Amino acid sequence: MSRVILLPVTGTPADGPVFQTALAAGRLFDGHLVGLHVRRDVQRDIAAMASADMGLATGLQDVINRMEEDSDKLADAAQSGWRNLCAGNAIADATRPGTSGMTAEWRTEIGDSGDWLAEHGRTCDLIVVGRANDGGIGSDGVIESALMHTGRPVLLVGGSADSLAGTIAIAWKDTREAAGAVAAALPFIRRGARVIVFTVSEDDDDTDKSAERLAGALRWHNPNTEARTIRPNGKSAVEALLGSVTEAGCGLLVMGGYGHTRLREAVFGGFTRSVLEHAPLPVLIAH
Repeated sequence: MSRVILLPVTGTPADGPVFQTALAAGRLFDGHLVGLHVRRDVQRDIAAMASADMGLATGLQDVINRMEEDSDKLADAAQSGWRNLCAGNAIADATRPGTSGMTAEWRTEIGDSGDWLAEHGRTCDLIVVGRANDGGIGSDGVIESALMHTGRPVLLVGGSADSLAGTIAIAWKDTREAAGAVAAALPFIRRGARVIVFTVSEDDDDTDKSAERLAGALRWHNPNTEARTIRPNGKSAVEALLGSVTEAGCGLLVMGGYGHTRLREAVFGGFTRSVLEHAPLPVLIAH
């Protein structure tokens, strides 16, 4: 069960969609929301700038003061937003089990947001992460850290989160990554109104029966499960998949994350990246 749900709180407008998605997931599982704000390590950043000879010899104290002020504003905004979230949704503050209903816990750290998200994420059940402001994924490494360094599923915000328990779409490929994503999504699959296993076939070869096998196995968790094969008909695989998912009225897309890590940076394959950038609904992804 996705009971303990971690979400980064930045103190920026990007927190809004993350809050709403985490709330929707929390309501499904009577969850415990863990808000994590990571404050910038100003002294470390200044030292790095100085070692890079960025011309900070003059006016250094002014630079430090401005950076500290900005960090204070973000920290205050993050905590204020968190308090409003909890108060507005009657979420009790708790650090131990025993309180009925949805609960919440506030944590703060200083340093690199990706590093701290990975550390806290490894001991949670689910991580909810927003998208970069420019529409691309993981511009600051947060998504990559959450996905590649925790071993936990990541729920990426997108569109409305009101139908997480509606129609669940699974982007299926007969691989270990896809199987791991399905396993991570079982709490959602069990609560879904229906489940559709989608495969994208770019030729007429129908010898792969793995989608039907998966659908058969998932019926033991949710009887209203079916498998569908998508023919792109000139569209890209991503366009065909997202078009079918939208047409079916799906509220959540489940998929495996494909990529590799090098020096803590994950490089996703083209299909995965395109889905994460353009999906008009929340995506649950696991690697």
